[in-house]
Amino acid sequence: MATAIVAFTGALWGVYWLPVRSLGEMGLPGAWGTVAITTAAALLLFPLAIRRRGQFARSDRTALASIALGGAAFALYSIAFMYGRVAIIILLYFLTPVWSTLIGRYVMGWQTSRLRVLAILVGLAGLSIMLSADAQLPLPRGAGEWMALFAGFLWSVGTTGMRAKSDLDPGPAAFVFAIGAAVTALTLAPFLEPLRSGPYGGGFAAPLGLAIATGGVWWGLSTASLMWAAVRLEPARVGILLMTEVVVGAVSAAVLAAEQLAPLELVGGALVLCAGVLEVWPVRRGAPHQPS
Repeated sequence: MATAIVAFTGALWGVYWLPVRSLGEMGLPGAWGTVAITTAAALLLFPLAIRRRGQFARSDRTALASIALGGAAFALYSIAFMYGRVAIIILLYFLTPVWSTLIGRYVMGWQTSRLRVLAILVGLAGLSIMLSADAQLPLPRGAGEWMALFAGFLWSVGTTGMRAKSDLDPGPAAFVFAIGAAVTALTLAPFLEPLRSGPYGGGFAAPLGLAIATGGVWWGLSTASLMWAAVRLEPARVGILLMTEVVVGAVSAAVLAAEQLAPLELVGGALVLCAGVLEVWPVRRGAPHQPS
């Protein structure tokens, strides 16, 4: 069940860029659309958090920080869609198996199999090829690509902490997740682009409705489901299952936004996906031993 939920969540997030960019076109540029979405999600989840407020007092502080950090990662990822190509943003974010393995090995002290070492090398090779496709240094270009890369790292840190410490129910966890995202987006928004002061072309009803719907479906329902599943799976396994988002995102961007990848970018992206496959392979065989 946890595996199926994470895979479906990835597919759903593969079209998340559509409402984000739509809000930008409606007058919420830069991070302001993400502010609206995450604030709506937090408000929708607030009644559930109040009913189970006792869990917050009993919960490990590291777990709460890890969940909020995961929300911050998703906020950066959401904002990145406003500043880069969809497929590249998704692929940069989905280097999470590389970061998860490194964190698990050197921070948590978990054993690392040879296949996981190979996954790191393949993932980093894919990153280098993808970012040097136009004969430039293999570094992220533009704010969107840097945010996506950093978001993937933060998500790996967050999921590692969630798995090790979290005992929150999915609803309260999703609330903390949304709060972490909303604070991050609101902090960044004024530095990226100013908020429009004039009236919106179609009034406030359309962006408000879209923000509430997006916050409810993506940040509320799907995130609560993901919180439930993430603590039952290895961080690296979560990363590979969420890669359904890569396929859905790349196809939807090509069809709906005419965003095409260059041949070398496709090669690099394929290597990133291969790294994810190598990452999860020993998990299925039960090779690594990790503390419970």
